[in-house]
Amino acid sequence: MRELVLLCPGALAEPLSDALLECGALSVSVEDADSDTDDEQPLFGEPGSEPNTQAWSRNRVIVLLADGTDPEQLLAAARLDLDSTSELPWHLRQVPDADWVRLTQSQFGPITVGTRILIVPSWHADQMPVAPEPGRIAIQLDPGLAFGTGSHPTTHLCLEWLADEMPKGATVLDYGCGSGILAIAAVMLGAAQVTGVDIDEQAVQATRDNAQANHVVVQSLLPDGLSDGHFDVVVANILSNPLKVLAPMLAGRVRSGGQLILSGVLERQAQEVAAAYAPWLRLTVWQARDGWVCLAGTKP
Repeated sequence: MRELVLLCPGALAEPLSDALLECGALSVSVEDADSDTDDEQPLFGEPGSEPNTQAWSRNRVIVLLADGTDPEQLLAAARLDLDSTSELPWHLRQVPDADWVRLTQSQFGPITVGTRILIVPSWHADQMPVAPEPGRIAIQLDPGLAFGTGSHPTTHLCLEWLADEMPKGATVLDYGCGSGILAIAAVMLGAAQVTGVDIDEQAVQATRDNAQANHVVVQSLLPDGLSDGHFDVVVANILSNPLKVLAPMLAGRVRSGGQLILSGVLERQAQEVAAAYAPWLRLTVWQARDGWVCLAGTKP
């Protein structure tokens, strides 16, 4: 497989990328052509929002080509689509064959979270304990195409809250369930009934598959499938912007006396997220780790 590498100015990066995809490129990525030099140009944007500047001054556009694609014909078609006669410097490079699945999986081994939880990726199933020590749980996890390998600090914070603070026999809503890791942990840690919700059908399916692999019951749904009702614990590990937008709904799902747990929030965002939920309950930082926080509060 081959990649076509072009250099282009900032104003052309996005329209050129779109034109190349329209003309048959398998994928297009854009990098700072001056990265790792004194002229490197950082672009900043909050998670969930668009940065003010969409491209660098000088861009390296990397185009993955299908087998048999003529790069000159692809570029000519893209220029025609752009109604441009600009000639851009380019070259080809080979992409070495690799088992990308195995390479990705090699980055994730078994993970211990706190003192009670062991997460074992499905490709390390031979390392699953036959019987966890008393008071500990072991979760076999295959994230599939969903978010949630168990390695992120926000996931650790939510798992540790469930292990340390969740009442036994609680009803739990995991909103933004991803791979289902929090929902499955909640069941194993003593929740009576757990529902996982995600806007991504792949995540809903991943949660079902992982629950079945761990021999637990989790109701996994798209948002439209969630019926009316309240929960003892609502946990949402997403990002600050959607958490603020979802404040009325998530707070409304917590029963009186129940608890709301939020993560995916940077330390500097904690105050504004807490403010979004202030009409319903008071949220405070339960724990912080590596620049991220877990917010928790009890609904009056």
